[in-house]
Amino acid sequence: MEYVNYIVIALFLVFIIQRVLPTRGVRQITTTDLKNELNDKNKQYIDVRTSGEFKARNIRGFKNIPLHQLAQQAVSELSKEKEIVVICQSGMRSNKASKILKKQGFKQVTNVKGGMSAWC
Repeated sequence: MEYVNYIVIALFLVFIIQRVLPTRGVRQITTTDLKNELNDKNKQYIDVRTSGEFKARNIRGFKNIPLHQLAQQAVSELSKEKEIVVICQSGMRSNKASKILKKQGFKQVTNVKGGMSAWC
């Protein structure tokens, strides 16, 4: 019975670590880096927060595609030829969005660490 507890704890830790660790092949940038790159017309800027969060506060140039709609809209609305920069409130949803985009074949994906919470 004691072994079962260890297995459950180990599985839980693996689950948490996978959700927190950056996705392999995804570039991680700070909000300071983002400010320097924001005018690059060769990039697509996506905010994966809810539409309510986006309407309350957003960065000019970012398009709102809520995380729960990303898988359906990404292929039809985004170019696989251009880099995609993804932001959310804290970096957790954008990290998940980065995984979704990589699985759909997008090669150049960048996650903004700290998200809108770190944006000044």
